Amino acid sequence: MTNKSALITGITGQDGAYLSKLLLEKGYKVHGILARRSTDTLWRLREVGVENDVHLIDGDLTDLSSMIRAMEMSKAEEVYNLGAQSFVGSSWSQPILTAQVDGVGALNVIESVRIANPAAKFYQASTSEMFGLIQAERQDETTPFYPRSPYGAAKLMAHWMTVNYRESFGLHASSGILFNHESPLRGIEFVTRKVTHAVASIKLGKSRELRLGNIDAKRDWGFAGDYVEAMWLMTQQDVADDYVVATGITTTVREMCEIAFEHVGLNMADHLVIDPKFFRPAEVDVLLGNPAKAQANLGWTPKTSLKELIVMMVEADLRRLSA
Repeated sequence: MTNKSALITGITGQDGAYLSKLLLEKGYKVHGILARRSTDTLWRLREVGVENDVHLIDGDLTDLSSMIRAMEMSKAEEVYNLGAQSFVGSSWSQPILTAQVDGVGALNVIESVRIANPAAKFYQASTSEMFGLIQAERQDETTPFYPRSPYGAAKLMAHWMTVNYRESFGLHASSGILFNHESPLRGIEFVTRKVTHAVASIKLGKSRELRLGNIDAKRDWGFAGDYVEAMWLMTQQDVADDYVVATGITTTVREMCEIAFEHVGLNMADHLVIDPKFFRPAEVDVLLGNPAKAQANLGWTPKTSLKELIVMMVEADLRRLSA
């Protein structure tokens, strides 16, 4: 157990909730940034049972002064920047907001660390979307980036700023290049949760169809509860570095849907509708991570299979919709 203090941006999101739970179990005092402009509520923190155990600080990634104040109030020894406009689809309609929050916002956080406590360890939530138009069959830390969305481009700025601050100022600053990670806490706008919620709704007779775009896109999906452990492990290393966090298995959206429908005994073909409006302006066709470095250096491996994950999510949505 420890008595360290941690500061989490994006604490009301999926990863923020699971990371809060993990750190609290390890004895941390956990502080989180609560942006009052956010539409997020505290339901995810409530869902994992930590709503009353975290200390919330009013602040915003886009306001450097509030981030410096949060650093001073929390006396954070570890800082996890998970806050973002994280829905890829929305980044085409909100490119400037995405750039300000995901790019400049991340810079504000790491700059606040440099100013207020340069000895603190910093974690940046990077993303496999930075690989975009993939330049290698399996993507690792040496694969060139080629983002295909405003979201990926903004995250790439944040990623390189993290590298730059590590090299320029000697900060213990690491980036986790996380591939798709899901859970029952996922927002309903994300494809996995959209699928599991629709399947549960159809099973309960509340709806009849699931409308999707490109179901042949392939993703490397894991469980967010497993992935936050990798975040923590990065901040425990003597030397900061960047790590791909993934399962090393890629699956189509179609196959993921089949798992969900089969779990509730439904025929996918009877309910799935392909809708052109859900196709993206520039599609990322395949993402497949190589987590060998994380396995070797951090001792991290994913524990939850895709089938276990989707079943977990369908069951959670059945419970919610039944209630």
